[in-house]
Amino acid sequence: MSQLRTDDHLRVMVSHLNKLPCAPEFVICTGDLVDEGSTEEYAILSEIISDLRMPYFFIPGNHDERDAMRKVFPNHDYLSGHDGFVQYTIEDYEPRLIGLDTVIPGEVGGRLCSRRINWLQDQLAEQPNRPTIIFMHHPPFRTGILRMDEMGFENPLEFAAILTEHSHIEAVLAGHLHRPINRKIANTIAMTAPGPAHQIALDLTGEDRLAITMEPPAALIHLWLGSEDGLVSHVSYSGDCYENQVIYAAGKRVRAENLPAPAIPL
Repeated sequence: MSQLRTDDHLRVMVSHLNKLPCAPEFVICTGDLVDEGSTEEYAILSEIISDLRMPYFFIPGNHDERDAMRKVFPNHDYLSGHDGFVQYTIEDYEPRLIGLDTVIPGEVGGRLCSRRINWLQDQLAEQPNRPTIIFMHHPPFRTGILRMDEMGFENPLEFAAILTEHSHIEAVLAGHLHRPINRKIANTIAMTAPGPAHQIALDLTGEDRLAITMEPPAALIHLWLGSEDGLVSHVSYSGDCYENQVIYAAGKRVRAENLPAPAIPL
């Protein structure tokens, strides 16, 4: 989508993540990495995202093409996945992470077939006492945005039944919606990430239409506070669209001489 300048927005997001006062240990990209799934698009993605100063991991979305991803990112061994799907675990951090492939080639919606479901059940049973985060492209719940729900996840009840059997799942992270949305599912929280460029407009009318909006691009920043306090998730807006003004430091209140300008025209 050249009109939306998604490549330029991604460059801004990469810079934003690199400059955060507490830089993330790693970055998870929850699918729709490019628009048409071509190797040329992934080459552009590779050029931009290689500037990240921390490791990054991909899962495919409905706009992605698995073989093209593997071709352009040969050093990302995890993309070989399992049984042809880009499913894998990340064992180097706490909590443990499990990536799921919900893509149906040629379709916009997603599902987990029996092979992918069985793999997930095996992984969850493997380390039943270790805090675990699942990440996937299609959110496993309805959002109230009709058009997106019609191209959503096909078997949420089956997925939720699996989650119910496991108390160690801290969160389920998804993409697809280009909006931050939260929902309780089984015994955990599922959430979608905002987009690094355009967002899906909030339309809860139930009408069969879909709009995009240029609300501020953003990412979710997840902070693990240990087994007692668990996972906390924050929205972080890129592009320096909101300035910071320190009002408290070194144990005392700081006089605000130059307050930030309004983010919207008033």
